[in-house]
Amino acid sequence: MAAHAPQQISPEDLLTLLAVARLGKFTAAAHSLGLNHTTVSRRIAALEKAYGQRVLVASPDGWELSTAGRQLLPIAEDIEAALGRIDARESSALSGTIRIACPQAFALEYAVPALTALQISHPGLQIELITATQRARQYRSGVDIEVVVGRPDAPRSVAKRIRDYRLQLYASQEYLRTHPVPVTLDDLAEHRIVYYIENALQVDDLDDASSEIPAGRGFFRSTSVHAHVLATANGVGIGILPDFLARDSSRLIQVLPELFSKRVSYWASVRHESLRNAAVRSILEVL
Repeated sequence: MAAHAPQQISPEDLLTLLAVARLGKFTAAAHSLGLNHTTVSRRIAALEKAYGQRVLVASPDGWELSTAGRQLLPIAEDIEAALGRIDARESSALSGTIRIACPQAFALEYAVPALTALQISHPGLQIELITATQRARQYRSGVDIEVVVGRPDAPRSVAKRIRDYRLQLYASQEYLRTHPVPVTLDDLAEHRIVYYIENALQVDDLDDASSEIPAGRGFFRSTSVHAHVLATANGVGIGILPDFLARDSSRLIQVLPELFSKRVSYWASVRHESLRNAAVRSILEVL
């Protein structure tokens, strides 16, 4: 029963519940807390014994808060905020560890500059950045913020549009001097195309872009967009590249600008529990 004495509930156990609620996995929560999986499991069991009710329930989407767990969530957040104020120089300082997954290009061009600037202003804020280009996962991913290409369709998550960019065609100056310059999209069939490995990402917006291009005489394929840029700059073929990576390169020239330019968007997928964290909200703002 929930009538157990309040002192039987450990603040550490409530903070553990908060981490599992945000990340959905014991292993991810353990990593963020600097613990092992067994300790997280033991703390949750102790919390449920003290409170007299289940605080988490298993689902295909990972660990979810039960009704009792949702009742304890604001208390756990108050404890986290109070501890943060002890170490913070000012009450507005951010603290804690935030885990983010995002595509490599987004990480290097946007996330790293924004996140490091935020950390300099908030020394207590710790960042773990995982690079991956993929669609938003339907199940709990063990991260606080997941940045994906295209609007995510993930249950129990909030989708926030971050920024747009365009996929365009580029070639090196040397390549265009030694190969016929394409005038139509059909002319691309005579060239090697530089892009992602077919069906490797299963990201609809990225797959759709290549579907508009005829199969070329050959290809250079990679799961790394930076490999696409480098291979194109080295003159191996015509690349389908993000404009923000290619437009400032003195080695690259846009090809068929009036015939091919596909708008793509970066979106953030965030669980409601994570969105209650001030650090998560601040990171979304700077991104």
